[in-house]
Amino acid sequence: MDKFVSTWSDGKTLPENYVFSTEMRPGEHVPVSKNIPVIDLGKAVGLDRKETIQKIIEASQEFGFFQVINHGVPQTVIDDARTAYQDFFDLPTEEKLKLCSSDISQKCIYYTSNVVYDEEDIHAWRDSLRHFCSPLEECIHSWPQKPTKYREVVGKYVTEVNEMGTRILELISEGLKLGVGYFANELSQEQYLSIHCYPPCPDPSLTLGLRPHCDTGLITILLQGTVAGLQTLTDGQWIGVEPILDAFVINIGYQLQIVSNGKLHSVEHRAVTNKDETRMTAAFFIEPKGDCIVEPAKALINAENPPIYKSVKYAEFVQVFREAYLGKIKNALEPYMITSTSSLSTE
Repeated sequence: MDKFVSTWSDGKTLPENYVFSTEMRPGEHVPVSKNIPVIDLGKAVGLDRKETIQKIIEASQEFGFFQVINHGVPQTVIDDARTAYQDFFDLPTEEKLKLCSSDISQKCIYYTSNVVYDEEDIHAWRDSLRHFCSPLEECIHSWPQKPTKYREVVGKYVTEVNEMGTRILELISEGLKLGVGYFANELSQEQYLSIHCYPPCPDPSLTLGLRPHCDTGLITILLQGTVAGLQTLTDGQWIGVEPILDAFVINIGYQLQIVSNGKLHSVEHRAVTNKDETRMTAAFFIEPKGDCIVEPAKALINAENPPIYKSVKYAEFVQVFREAYLGKIKNALEPYMITSTSSLSTE
């Protein structure tokens, strides 16, 4: 199928159906910022625990993003996973196409631009592999059979990154004073991994690797690599997130914004392309189960701080999010925001 960028692109021509509207184009230059907080996660187990938690909460409030170092994920696990991702995208096209699908209910799919490719007028400059990770012992059998060590290597990576994500959510829970284990239930029981390959692009100023959006779940854990491309919207301006080798970028999702009753913020972000280098990233998503009812935590609600979001079934929210992603509605959160005249119940 010639719709996959890595299959047909010669690095010289940008087709019209990849050229975004003027207001969506990234332009020639966006500065890389060093202001996104970099947090030493190793300090959370010692005397600096309270200070580390405070840094996480402040970063989640101000930026909706932070990076973590000394995170506990072994270097060999990261390196082996990176190699496995690269080896997959280096496979012959016919091998990768065995997993080609736009059916998001399948446990493992290979797609280009977005899973809603056929509904898009303008496409994003990327190819992607996505697979579910929970429960791991079941999902792993649907992952790519080639490269031969992919399942073994990425299985270890997923286990380590999920454990790190659990620790981060526990620190956030403590920082919000929600008690121990608040997220250790159906709020965080769905996980999936998306590996994105952004080939060299003829004109990065005209297209995007990923259009602006916020993430739907609790948190996303991104292994960014050394090629810049992630940008966040801060104070109305796009800024680049500095690539730090072997650090993980953490961003707050919509559901954590709802649970925190707006104390923590999910921030719009996008991915731009590169003219000379391939960029490869791995995003690990921690999300609620589809039938989970997400609502502001009761511990954060009182007469002075009433709920600002309605309760919502997560699967229903995801459907609304897709409409927002395609531009059919302006904001995925808007239908669930409480006004003075709206009901507090799920609609």
